[in-house]
Amino acid sequence: MKFGYWLPVFGGWLRNVEDEQMSTDWNYIKRLAVRSEELGYAVSLIAELNLNDIKGVHAPSLDAWSTAAALAAVTHSIELMVAVRPTFHNPALLAKQAANIDHISNGRISLNVVSSWWKDEAEKYGVHFEQHDDRYARTAEWLTILNNIWQQDHYSFHGKYYQVKDNVLQPKPVSQPRPLLYAGGESEAAKELIATTCDGYVMHGDNPETIGKRINDLRERRERKNLPPMKFGVAAYTIIRDSENEVKKELERITNVQAGSAGYNNYQQWLSGTQLEQRVSLEDYSVSNRGLRTGLTGTPAQVQDTIEAFEKVGVDFFLLQCSPQLEEMERFAEHIIQPSLINA
Repeated sequence: MKFGYWLPVFGGWLRNVEDEQMSTDWNYIKRLAVRSEELGYAVSLIAELNLNDIKGVHAPSLDAWSTAAALAAVTHSIELMVAVRPTFHNPALLAKQAANIDHISNGRISLNVVSSWWKDEAEKYGVHFEQHDDRYARTAEWLTILNNIWQQDHYSFHGKYYQVKDNVLQPKPVSQPRPLLYAGGESEAAKELIATTCDGYVMHGDNPETIGKRINDLRERRERKNLPPMKFGVAAYTIIRDSENEVKKELERITNVQAGSAGYNNYQQWLSGTQLEQRVSLEDYSVSNRGLRTGLTGTPAQVQDTIEAFEKVGVDFFLLQCSPQLEEMERFAEHIIQPSLINA
């Protein structure tokens, strides 16, 4: 089992706590990334939103791609999984940018392909907003171009959304045959596209039984297409304490989101812009990516038991959120990562 984390480019993950002591600046991000390698974390997911989904649209947020390039130069081992939304990026230009960062990092860049759900953000940044299935049709063309440009020169493509004529991209990525591609989604369009074109499936938080069913579904889709096995990751919000009472107290602190708070305003818009298998409660929405549903909260022994349950159903890695991030990641590493490395 590998452990990764979401880079706090929004200044935190809680929609009811204004200041989580996680500065939205380069110095904090750099310090966190460098320390995470020392602690044994294997991957960092760098989310891409031009507006702050967590703290409100007037709060600062960091750009994903320039942040990834900077981190590539100051880290040595961690995989940099950068979110990318096809509606915001020309595929040929993004292929060039990603290949360059792949060279800076010596092959540590990967992409998490995300469907754009936030209509207000698209309009504020002058990007055409498309309905759900149209976004996935665009993404299919986008990925076709990306895959081919990374692996061959003099490539041309003429589709509904994109046209590329005799493209040449040099240097090619260090990663062979290309950087890894991850994606998430629960609609039929999303799962079929991911099973066909990606190397990994990244899921919102949920219990082991539900996650196991999703993994089996994607595995069966891959097998029907005679494609190699995928990697499976799950988002999780983690709280580790010495007693259940301390865990309960922390849960109460982070889940009392009220209507009218900064992060509440786009709650309904997010729900209407996605196609989820299960309805999301306001408590689920208190932290991002349904992380509390994964259940990595409790004493160290309880959390370790939960991790083992996920491992049994086929999960390969977790992408953790916690608050404050650096301090809680230290705690998680002390109780979970480092003992597992010793016992390996």
